[in-house]
Amino acid sequence: MGIELAENAEVRAELDAFMSRLKVTVTENNYKQAMAPRGAVYADWKRDGAKNGGEGGNDGNGPADPEADHCFLLRNPNGTAPGLVMERKGKTAVLLPGPPGEMKPMFLEQVKPYLVKKSGQVFLSAVVKICGVGESAAETRVLDLVDSQTNPTIATYAKPGEVHIRVTASGKTKEDAQKLIKPCVKELKKRFGDDVYTAKPEVSLEMAVVKLLNKYDLTMTTAESCTGGMVAARLVSVPGVSDVFSEGFVTYSNKAKRKFLDVSKTTLKKYTAVSAEAAKEMAIGGVFANDSDMCVSVTGLAGPDGATPEVPLGRVYIGCCLKGKTVVKEYNFTGNREKIRELAASAALDLARRCILEQCKGK
Repeated sequence: MGIELAENAEVRAELDAFMSRLKVTVTENNYKQAMAPRGAVYADWKRDGAKNGGEGGNDGNGPADPEADHCFLLRNPNGTAPGLVMERKGKTAVLLPGPPGEMKPMFLEQVKPYLVKKSGQVFLSAVVKICGVGESAAETRVLDLVDSQTNPTIATYAKPGEVHIRVTASGKTKEDAQKLIKPCVKELKKRFGDDVYTAKPEVSLEMAVVKLLNKYDLTMTTAESCTGGMVAARLVSVPGVSDVFSEGFVTYSNKAKRKFLDVSKTTLKKYTAVSAEAAKEMAIGGVFANDSDMCVSVTGLAGPDGATPEVPLGRVYIGCCLKGKTVVKEYNFTGNREKIRELAASAALDLARRCILEQCKGK
């Protein structure tokens, strides 16, 4: 863009302060991040798009003179590289740091309000999150909506073990955009039923499960083999989960399955650990071992070795025991070891969610 760069004293000072907090020595290579367009100042936009102080800048609507150059720095409390907004000849370029942990909050807190105010439109999104339906099948079920879309727009995204359908609308106000989104989300919920676990972007599958556990006053245990605690880890990532989850078992060996979950030696010998029978006894054993209302069990073959004609790579059995009723489902996942384990953990949480809905909905 033909803009001259120079070391920015304020960026350098913030970089020094950040590295000092980490007790890390600043190198000359680090100081390259202090290079910025000459005359650039920190914008300090708030979420509402207003500009908080800053000299030599504008109010976020763009310069009065479309030929003028305006460069704004964006603060980065999560790293050392600032962001940058450059306005030149009626065009705008936004530069953000690459790491998601730095880029995402910078966009949400500073760039998004700036763009909203600059465009004169409010953009609002809802995300209908679905489990148990593949991306291709989900796309087929909403194809008519996608083909006829104008405002709002609909797009599907494949996630590990899930499909997210994003509905985005624009309007002059937030209320206008919400009015456009609401009937579309309602239609999606009608089409997918219990496959939908939320329509809120910030809600994860594990959060939805914990919410149901709290709603129906249930306690839960996990009994995991091939996932090695991944289901429990996702549950305990939810604040306040201690009210409904107190213990998880990682029983990777047959000995551990017998010792902690009371899986019978006969079952393991006759059917092997990767079987519906083993998953069922693990789920039941987890309930009794922790005196909980329900337990989800996972046992399977994540590979890369050990596959047989009877038990192929990716075969996973997931059990759920809730108040005396036990359900076991067979899954056949594809991918590498980590992908299979990740998919199995998501499927376990989804099965727990569905079992709660089936037995408790309407109570």
